[in-house]
Amino acid sequence: MKFKDTYFGGIFGAISSLLTGMGVTLREFFTRKVTEQYPENRKELHISERHRALLVMPHDENGNNKCIACGLCRQACPNGTISITTRTVTDEETGKSKKVLDTYMYDLGACMFCQLCVNSCPKGAIEFTNEFENAVFDRKKLIMKLNR
Repeated sequence: MKFKDTYFGGIFGAISSLLTGMGVTLREFFTRKVTEQYPENRKELHISERHRALLVMPHDENGNNKCIACGLCRQACPNGTISITTRTVTDEETGKSKKVLDTYMYDLGACMFCQLCVNSCPKGAIEFTNEFENAVFDRKKLIMKLNR
C-alpha cells in the first residue's frame, strides 16, 4: 500500500493541492493589472491587425472591385452568411458571355469570423478589417451590401 492511498496520505495530498492553488492566487495578486477604460480611450486603443471584425469589399477610385462572381466565398462559408446574385453579360466585341456581380450581401450577425471566405477568394476581393464597433439594436442592420 502506497502512502498516498492511506488516510494521512490523502490529507497530505489535499493540503499540497490547496497550497499550490493558493500560491497561484498569491502570485496573480501581485502581477500588474491591465484594464482598458473603454470607450474613454478610443483614440489610443490598440487593436491588433489580426483582429477580424468586419468583412469589406475594397473598391478603387472608380468604384470597381476585384470580385469575379465565382461564388467560392459563398461555398466556403459554413454559416451561409454570404449571398451572391450574378447576371450574365455578353461582350459586344468578342461575343462571349461572362458572369458579373450584381449584389453581394453579407450577414454580420451570423458570421463566425473564420476567414474561410477570404482565404478561398482567388482575386483577394474581400478582406476583414478590425473595426469592431458593430453593435446595433436591430438585426436587420447587420445585413450589408458590400458592392456599390
